[in-house]
Amino acid sequence: MEEQYQDQQQEQPQLEDQLFESRTDLSELNGAVMAIRSEVQKIIVGQDDMVKLILAALLADGHVLIEGVPGVAKTLAAKLVARSVDARFARVQFTPDLMPSDVIGTPVFNPREASFEFKRGPVFGNIVLVDEINRAPAKTQAALLEIMEERQATVDGRSYPMEAPFMVLATQNPVEQEGTYRLPEAQLDRFLFKIVVPYPTEQEELSILTRFHHMGNTVVDDVVKPVLHGSKIVALRKQIKELLIEEKLLIFIAKLIHQTRNHKSIYLGASPRASLAIMNASKAIAAMAGRDFVTPEDILEVAVPVLRHRIILAPDKEMEGVTEEEVIRQIINGLDIPR
Repeated sequence: MEEQYQDQQQEQPQLEDQLFESRTDLSELNGAVMAIRSEVQKIIVGQDDMVKLILAALLADGHVLIEGVPGVAKTLAAKLVARSVDARFARVQFTPDLMPSDVIGTPVFNPREASFEFKRGPVFGNIVLVDEINRAPAKTQAALLEIMEERQATVDGRSYPMEAPFMVLATQNPVEQEGTYRLPEAQLDRFLFKIVVPYPTEQEELSILTRFHHMGNTVVDDVVKPVLHGSKIVALRKQIKELLIEEKLLIFIAKLIHQTRNHKSIYLGASPRASLAIMNASKAIAAMAGRDFVTPEDILEVAVPVLRHRIILAPDKEMEGVTEEEVIRQIINGLDIPR
C-alpha cells in the first residue's frame, strides 16, 4: 500500500505538468494586443472600449459597425488600428451615387489579350474601412453581404476570395438622416459588434487639445507604427478558437438568446448567428485578458455590442423611448448568471 501511495504521489506532479503544458500560451497574443493599444493611444484619447472591441473583433474574425456623431474619432480609430497592423488597408467613402462595381471591381477589356480582365476594387484589402456606410443605396450595400459572410466576391460567375485576414470596419452617423439608407437586417446581422461611441468627457477633451497642440505639424500617420504582421493574426485567430468554455456558459448564452425571442418588448429576436458571435467574442475578450478560458464576465461584456443591432424593439417601446441596450440589460438581470 505504501509503495502504491508513493507511486500515486509521484504521478500527481507529472499529471499537473502535462495539464499545465497543454494550456494555451497567450503571451504572444497579449504582447500584440498591448502593443497595438499602445500605438493607438498615442493619438486617441479615451474611447478605450471602442479600441478594445475593435481588437476583439479582429481576433474573433468579425466585422464592426461603429456609430457616433461626427468628430468622435470613429474613422480615426479605425485607421489607426489598421495602421498598427502590417496589412493592406483600404478605405471606401460611401455616397448615394456609389455603384457595386465601384466597391467590388469590374471586368476591363484588355486589347492586347483580346479578353476581359477583372480589375479589383478597393474592398480587396485586409482591413477595409467603409465610411458612412448608410449613405450608399441598397444595391451597393447588398454587394457587401457576400463579401462579409463568405469572404469572397462573385463577378460574372467567377468567385474572387479575399486574402486573410479580412475585416470590415464600417461607420455611420445616427443623427443626419437626409440622403441615407437604413441598413437591412440581413446586413446588420453580419457585423459582430455595433459600437456606439459617446462624446469624450471634459477632461478627455482637454487632453485631446493638449496632445494635438504639442504635436504641431506632425502627421498622425507617422506617429503610429505597425507592430503586428497580418499573417500572424490568422494564427492568433486559430489559437483563440481553441479556448475553453464550460457547458454551463454555453447554456447561459442559449438562454440569453432565447429570451430575446420571447420578450414582450422585442418584435424580432436574435438569430443563432448571435449565439455564435457571443461565444467567439467572449473567447477573444478572455484571450486579451490573458486567460485560456471564458468567464461569465466575458459574456456579459460582449452581450450588448453583439445584440444591440440584432434585435428590433416593439413599436410601442420605441415610441416610449426605450433603447435596445435597456432591454438587453433587463433580460440579463432576469437570468441566473453561472458561477
